[in-house]
Amino acid sequence: MIHLESLVKTYQMDEIQVQALRGVSCDIEKGEMVAIMGPSGCGKSTLMSIVGCLDTPTSGTYLLDGVEVGKLSDSLLAEVRNKKIGFVFQKFNLLPRTSAVDNVELPLLYGSNGNRKNGKKRALEMLEKVGLGHRAKFKPNQISGGEQQRVAIARALVNNPSIILADEPTGNLDSRSSLEIMTLMTRLNREDGITIVLVTHEADIAAHTRRIISLRDGQIVNDHAVPVIKEQL
Repeated sequence: MIHLESLVKTYQMDEIQVQALRGVSCDIEKGEMVAIMGPSGCGKSTLMSIVGCLDTPTSGTYLLDGVEVGKLSDSLLAEVRNKKIGFVFQKFNLLPRTSAVDNVELPLLYGSNGNRKNGKKRALEMLEKVGLGHRAKFKPNQISGGEQQRVAIARALVNNPSIILADEPTGNLDSRSSLEIMTLMTRLNREDGITIVLVTHEADIAAHTRRIISLRDGQIVNDHAVPVIKEQL
């Protein structure tokens, strides 16, 4: 599904060139659940931005479902982001004065995939899927941090993506809420077959995935499978 070959990303900062990625190559198969780990500044977020079609590499090749992303127009990139990829962020990025169901429905309002007509129904279905159907009319400040992140996951799911990219999805949560979020994401991966790639600096969060890719100084230094752990709430 995801094929990265010799990715290099260089940023120009005044007169200095900063190389965020230095020849990253890997494959992520359909249905995998992968964690990307490494210290601050190692290139994790840059790599996720490229995989999410939010940025392009300076050199190298990125194939998504066999299509070379670097050759797509801006409009086609936007379509890929809308239809194939769901994003989950550390800070939830919910509209504060908007109900949970309206937050979840937002991607449908900007898409062109035919879901707009039944958008509210679809949004409610996704809230039910993450266990928050009873919170549909609540605003973000009326629910907990863990519930806000579940609303954000429902929003990521609403366009039926094949990939979820999660950047520090438990970074603002306590240990109990973090476990609930990772149990939910594991279920989405195993039962629905959604490919999940998440960035985390927490080893206990990465342990919920099936594979850990470790970065350092813009390069992959380790790529290994994770033993299955028993999930519990």
